Amino acid sequence: MSSDIVKLIVSIIICQLAGVIGSFFTISSVNSWYAGINKPSFTPPSGVFGPVWISFFILMGISLFLVWRKGLQADYVKTALIIFGIHLVLNTLWSIMFFGLKSPLLGLIEIVILWFAIVLTAFFFWKVSRPAALLLIPYFLWVSFATFLTYSIWRLN
Repeated sequence: MSSDIVKLIVSIIICQLAGVIGSFFTISSVNSWYAGINKPSFTPPSGVFGPVWISFFILMGISLFLVWRKGLQADYVKTALIIFGIHLVLNTLWSIMFFGLKSPLLGLIEIVILWFAIVLTAFFFWKVSRPAALLLIPYFLWVSFATFLTYSIWRLN
């Protein structure tokens, strides 16, 4: 198997693992605590979230691969990858804060930080690979929506 194929597979697996970790906290609350809280009328059905996030983690993995394949010799590539890693941890933390701790307020604070981390990741990825940065746009738009949704849930509860 070529080095690029291995990097692509590893990149997607890393991103999907972040989703799997977050899902442990989500699954335990989605049919209990989350089902019982007030939500705005524009809240998507619960069944939408899994497929959407799987898709975003695949796009993130491809984006990560496009940067990683540029090599680890250049400091700007290393910096971009470190920022991506921080952003991925923040992504997972949202599920822990919102669903695990059952705290819309902590979820809101965390998702605002995540939003900025996505912007910063895209900025650094743009310097390395424009397609890598562009692949983050749907994810960025979804997290922007999710930020407003989290805010609305916090206000309603």
